[in-house]
Amino acid sequence: MTRGEFVALVAMMFATVAFSMDALLPALPDIAAELSPAEPNRAALVLTTFFFGLGVGTFFAGPLSDAFGRKRVMLLGCLLYIVAAAVAWASATLEIMLIARAFQGLGAAGPRIVAMAVTRDLFAGRDMARIVSFIMIVFALVPGFAPAMAVGIIHLVGWRGIYAAFILFSAVTVIWMLIRLPETLTMEDRRPMRLRLMAGAVGEMFRHPTVRLSIVVQTFCMATLIAVLMLVQPIFEGVYDRGASFAYWFGAIALVSASASWLNAVLVMRLGMRRLVTLALGAQVVICVSVLAFGPFALAEPWGFGFFALWQVTIFLQTGLTLGNLNAIAMEPMGHIAGMAASIISGISTVLAALIASQVVVFFDGSVMPLVIFVLAMAGMGFVLMLGMGRVEARLQGVEAR
Repeated sequence: MTRGEFVALVAMMFATVAFSMDALLPALPDIAAELSPAEPNRAALVLTTFFFGLGVGTFFAGPLSDAFGRKRVMLLGCLLYIVAAAVAWASATLEIMLIARAFQGLGAAGPRIVAMAVTRDLFAGRDMARIVSFIMIVFALVPGFAPAMAVGIIHLVGWRGIYAAFILFSAVTVIWMLIRLPETLTMEDRRPMRLRLMAGAVGEMFRHPTVRLSIVVQTFCMATLIAVLMLVQPIFEGVYDRGASFAYWFGAIALVSASASWLNAVLVMRLGMRRLVTLALGAQVVICVSVLAFGPFALAEPWGFGFFALWQVTIFLQTGLTLGNLNAIAMEPMGHIAGMAASIISGISTVLAALIASQVVVFFDGSVMPLVIFVLAMAGMGFVLMLGMGRVEARLQGVEAR
């Protein structure tokens, strides 16, 4: 495969998760009306159950790929995703759909997590971070078109047609992968799934201070993204009365924010991964403090929606400048156990981020401020930890020099 084709394929595998989340956002009112009319807020569980399944699946996808090869596990994950999407499409009750969505998330972990291990098999260091940045550029286009495409599907065939789109998307991915992607893990490099070996690999990861810090900061950054996805539609509709045009505004903001991955690809080779993440989080702290200081005036109409949309762009920009780099930082010393490392890193950060982000809904009072405070807390703690990572790296380099 050429490097460009590899980037496109892995980006599509990454995008399975984003597509499975963003395409359902416009369908939540219709799902609630048909399957949970008495408790419409329960429709949002189709998002959280998917994340739950994804978090569980990430713990197994990597070790399985270390033992049986990358392509087999990605194929198994895609097949499970397709079957679960078909069950969700045919669901007559919300409960059945939620179970199917959990299994859909479980299947999505296969292509999503193993694709990162494949990338680590082929690239390392800043070169890997640069490749991940290019992947994120393509990946970032998905939130741009997914909600608007979902609106068109709902208009033509109803909200269940979105699940048919999920099936088609994954089918194209798996066929492309089977035909064009070679197996990147040789037989001699595979690690059997033995509890002792797995425990040793986990222990090795958590003994490494840089890996530990990367996982925690990635958790904070992921929690920020999940919280925004959970609250952005209620804010559009309840605060700014733009529910009808939500899909188009969300898509436009996502497309503008896609420039972050391109910017990261340019800057990461000059500044390095850690410094770039630190700068991005520090900038978000300054922005959130400014929003809190001027929020009662800036976020109120008639200009409030414009300021909120601009702030949302900065959050997506932060995502593009942090998550890929944090993954690369954590994966760099773990190349010999890339599958296990990819699973542990993504599994812990996804599960913890979902739990942390779910708390912001409790404090949502119909205004933007709870979300601003939450993002400030996540960015502030991440910024402090990244400064600590710089000191850890300096200390490690001093030990190596001696």
